[in-house]
Amino acid sequence: MENLIIRAATEADDGPLAELDARTWSTLHAVQPRPEPPYGPFFTERNRPGHILVADAGGRHAGYIRLVPPTPLAVNAHVRQIQGLAVDDAFRGHGLGRALVRAAMEEARRQGATRITLRVLAHNAPARSLYEAEGFAVEGVLPGEFLLDGGYVDDVLMGRLLTA
Repeated sequence: MENLIIRAATEADDGPLAELDARTWSTLHAVQPRPEPPYGPFFTERNRPGHILVADAGGRHAGYIRLVPPTPLAVNAHVRQIQGLAVDDAFRGHGLGRALVRAAMEEARRQGATRITLRVLAHNAPARSLYEAEGFAVEGVLPGEFLLDGGYVDDVLMGRLLTA
């Protein structure tokens, strides 16, 4: 994909990321209610620009990934967790999700992490396939963790080491 830059988010990304989040909402991956206009703010106390990598495709917000420490505990400081990945429909099928996951792993390494984890809904086969292709393994399952569209959905815990 030409003209693709993956960069750290800035405060100026707030509105475009809120709109992207609303456009990409689906029960395939979201457990929160569908966002309603007016959208935003995207950035909050828990969701700061420093947690987000943005996929910028020629000035368009094509996607993002959220990478955070899973807890504030010092004994857990070696772990980073992916807590959100979104790719605009117009950019799907071009390897953007894979590029974002790889950028998140590189950023986690840069931050000193040796392990990366995530949670994915069991029925989200495309995301699970992507994560598995990038070396993530299922480490646990929370059966029936969420009630979505009238059915119970498992929450799948995945992780991988970041060392060579």
